[in-house]
Amino acid sequence: MPTFVDRVVLHLAAGSGGHGCVSVHREKFKPLGGPDGGNGGRGGDIVLVVDPGVTTLLDYHRRPHRRAGNGAPGEGSMRNGADGDDIVLAVPDGTVVTGRDGRPIADLVGSGTRLVIAQGGRGGLGNAALATKRRRAPGFALLGEPGQASDIVLELKSVADVGLVGFPSAGKSSLIAAMSAARPKIADYPFTTLTPNLGVVEAGDVRFTVADVPGLIEGASEGRGLGHEFLRHVERCKALVHVVDGATPESGRDPVHDIQVIEAELERHGGLDDRPRLVALNKVDVPDARELAEMVRADIEAMGWRVFPISAVTGDGLRELSFAMASLVSDARAAAPAAEPTRLVLRPEAVDDDGFTVTREGERFRVRGVKPERWIQQTDFSNDEAVGYLADRLARLGVEDELVKAGAEPGDEVVIGGEDAVVFDWEPSMHAGSELLGRRGSDPRLE
Repeated sequence: MPTFVDRVVLHLAAGSGGHGCVSVHREKFKPLGGPDGGNGGRGGDIVLVVDPGVTTLLDYHRRPHRRAGNGAPGEGSMRNGADGDDIVLAVPDGTVVTGRDGRPIADLVGSGTRLVIAQGGRGGLGNAALATKRRRAPGFALLGEPGQASDIVLELKSVADVGLVGFPSAGKSSLIAAMSAARPKIADYPFTTLTPNLGVVEAGDVRFTVADVPGLIEGASEGRGLGHEFLRHVERCKALVHVVDGATPESGRDPVHDIQVIEAELERHGGLDDRPRLVALNKVDVPDARELAEMVRADIEAMGWRVFPISAVTGDGLRELSFAMASLVSDARAAAPAAEPTRLVLRPEAVDDDGFTVTREGERFRVRGVKPERWIQQTDFSNDEAVGYLADRLARLGVEDELVKAGAEPGDEVVIGGEDAVVFDWEPSMHAGSELLGRRGSDPRLE
């Protein structure tokens, strides 16, 4: 089982709303107590919250299915059902939320940032809430709406100021261990680092974070080695530092060639051309490496980058490198626009927004719209009076008029909704109106 996970697929299901209750008040000496069925409770939401204490998505890799609590049904004596429990999922700072199709949903940056990723269904109204002057004793209640269900992808992009990039065994882990309190795994074989490491560095008055990105090799952006899995972790860095092995035993490699290979991979990944670069020629404690550093220094500086011969073992050149990093970070922070306080903008839908469409599909007609589809979900089709109430609502919305305009004739199939649609045989002669109701639980228009 891995100890670090930076990409997971979550299967989420918010809670469904509780059903409304059908009840009539019964008490001695009160023969006409009236309806007293309570409303159903709201289904629980699923919320993503940025928590600085969380650094990996491992918990969601182990348990990718999450379901919020359902709302409780209403009860008699005007007792409303309890709301379902929300589920709050803590995610690391820098988590990107996308759909399974790659559609971006949110970029969660900043401690405490919240996102309701799946909303719970609304509870159904009880018969007490459905009572009117004409319908004094409704014999039906509305069903609770199902909660939203979706599959999302969480990708972690480390929030660091400086990213260390380079070939495996170039000494990136040793460098971050020498400059900060981080203690990554260090060994004398390639691909020792399998997860990004973060360290905090102080240089004068500037404090910044450094990310040790696992080693890249040629072809990393196309899937070779481990680099393609972690290239996303350098996307948020304000500056990049090439850590070059000055004492590599491999033939055919030299610092300039290594830098060119890494730059080619970064270019193929895209989006990093504007980041300033520094070059750290590591392992100058080895005599041959120091001589090589002096030979290639002019060629690298000709590329426009500052070069720092360093040794992560002896600490040679680390002070100068840290202050150079701090200078780049300070410049990037100064150039960044001032952070504005988060403003909550409420845009409620208009009350009279009765938008719906009627389209002809061969021999049938399909009705799509937020209200008609929601009403279908709320209707108990085993109760004739509830079906009559649905007919009243659709008629008041203007669905029947639009069907006539679209050319619908008696007996034609009318489909309301999408995948979970309900099919009716349309009878335009049915007049809407609660004054036509007979005994509770029935509707003469359906006989």
